[in-house]
Amino acid sequence: MRKGLTLALLLAAAPVAPALATGLEIDVAGEAEGTIVIDLFEEVAPLHVERIVTLANEGAYDDVVFHRVIDGFMAQTGDVEFGRMGQDMRYAGRGGSSYEDLPAEFSDLSFERGVLGMARSQDPNSANSQFFIMFEPQTHLDGGYTVVGQVVEGMDVVDAIKRGRGQNGAVIGQPDRMVAVRVREDDPVAPPPEAEGN
Repeated sequence: MRKGLTLALLLAAAPVAPALATGLEIDVAGEAEGTIVIDLFEEVAPLHVERIVTLANEGAYDDVVFHRVIDGFMAQTGDVEFGRMGQDMRYAGRGGSSYEDLPAEFSDLSFERGVLGMARSQDPNSANSQFFIMFEPQTHLDGGYTVVGQVVEGMDVVDAIKRGRGQNGAVIGQPDRMVAVRVREDDPVAPPPEAEGN
């Protein structure tokens, strides 16, 4: 009995392992309709992937809007505090989760089209719950923001997300939203490129 109790206490005190799941599915509704499938890079950014997986499993991302969308740049979402559909959208983008901010996990991966990155403030160690998906390559972000994944299906859905206005890209009126975000237990990979002329 005592051995079992000791083992249980040791296991309970053990540090949490990085997320084992490597995929994410995001159902989008609004001007964009469909599902985005993302391969999460747990080897590159284990803490950030673990945070996204945790929030997705809790349902925290469900009904969160794309609050900042800049044509030719990126679509940002993930404000689980102020960005839920039905809340005052003037505050969307200012919040995070109830968890602590994350230390940066910068890598040599480039911000190419379809890359998923973590949003943050001026402090490099301030990413929390918000993330963005690139419409086009933006190499000036390389090494300054954490890359956490890559879209492998549904870039047509990403491309259709309602654009914001002005330099900040704030979405006016009814924004598109993540209806549901699910963690996949497999490793989604991009299909091979189609041969030209087909």
